[in-house]
Amino acid sequence: MSRIGNNPISIPSNVTINMDGLTVLIHGPLGDLSVSTLPQVKVTVEEGKIKIARKKEDKISKSLHGLTRALIANAVWGVEKGWEKKLELVGVGFRSQTTGDKLSLSVGYSHPVEIVAPQGVKFAVADNTKITVSGIDKELIGQVAARIRAVRPPEPYQGKGIRYVGEYVRRKAGKAGKVGAGGAK
Repeated sequence: MSRIGNNPISIPSNVTINMDGLTVLIHGPLGDLSVSTLPQVKVTVEEGKIKIARKKEDKISKSLHGLTRALIANAVWGVEKGWEKKLELVGVGFRSQTTGDKLSLSVGYSHPVEIVAPQGVKFAVADNTKITVSGIDKELIGQVAARIRAVRPPEPYQGKGIRYVGEYVRRKAGKAGKVGAGGAK
């Protein structure tokens, strides 16, 4: 059983926390985020720490206890330092470029694929093959990065496609080559 929900979250000096009913409002140097909580958990702010406690000991309350703690911790980290996800393009002629808030991907289709950055998300391209998705909301960054990867996921035979930096792509052996007539006489 996980006990991550019992760990208090320390509040950095440049981050402020406000409670508005069941919503936790987090203000930091990079922006503002809000995390909605459910009535099964109680969130308190005291002595520079955020503490999360569950009201009952049933299964759903235990699950929401750890979830709420993780969501608030991710929001605190995001407004203070930000989150980023890095992707790389592998393949001959695969390239990307940014224009304003749009990311244009040339990944083997007859047309470039354009992805518009949602509010709070920034794209950065290095060497035409490395993409960095950054922002303060970890969940949104992950969704946008997954949408970019889904344009051309890595395939197992040559390994071409869009992958996360450091992602292991399992490779398969191709068809066995023709050796002879196959035994026909």
